[in-house]
Amino acid sequence: MKNLVVLSGAGMSAESGIPTFRGADGLWEGYRIDEVATPYAWEQDFRKVLQFYNERRRGVLQAKPNRGHEILAELESLANVHVITQNIDNLHERAGSSKILHLHGEITKSRSTKNPRLIYDIDGADLKEGDLCALGSQLRPHIVWFHEEVPMMEPAISITYTADVFLIVGTSLQVYPASGLVQYVKPGTPIYVIDPSASTIPGAENFKVISEGASVGMEKFRQMFLEEYGY
Repeated sequence: MKNLVVLSGAGMSAESGIPTFRGADGLWEGYRIDEVATPYAWEQDFRKVLQFYNERRRGVLQAKPNRGHEILAELESLANVHVITQNIDNLHERAGSSKILHLHGEITKSRSTKNPRLIYDIDGADLKEGDLCALGSQLRPHIVWFHEEVPMMEPAISITYTADVFLIVGTSLQVYPASGLVQYVKPGTPIYVIDPSASTIPGAENFKVISEGASVGMEKFRQMFLEEYGY
């Protein structure tokens, strides 16, 4: 089986009703980024940060995987699929994908503010003031905020290097450091890009663009994959 490595972004989940990260005005669902998505924001007003992510979490729990997620899971019968996602939702898991690396954390989990290796599933939609880790510290969302390191970047690079086929879906490759992963695709490896606003990839070769949303684009990609590799 071919190793199919997939980098998914906000456009993958947009068709499930989950808003993309932020608009042209720099706001995320009416909040300034520095109010809710930085370590400083947590220090200044952790209650506001908890409220913001509780609202986002409710939306994720109400959302359902779209056809794009489902097709990606179905491709596991044809290839060794490994998903690297910039998304913090759990729609890939719920669609049935089995190998998923979350670059930016998971909204359905919390972690200790004393020891980041202490990670817990959140029971329900809300993470509350007074929810504590085993060390007695307030739990925070298990999200990589601005100005924080991306601890899963090295494993993502290692996975990317194994790709026989590299698929980018639902991302404009504007978010660093995830945007740099394409530079770790081995020379000559086919790269497919699914995004309505997709364009060329600086420094990349041997790539094809499918200018569609996630669901339609994944249908087209599956057919191309079948035709190319004779399944």
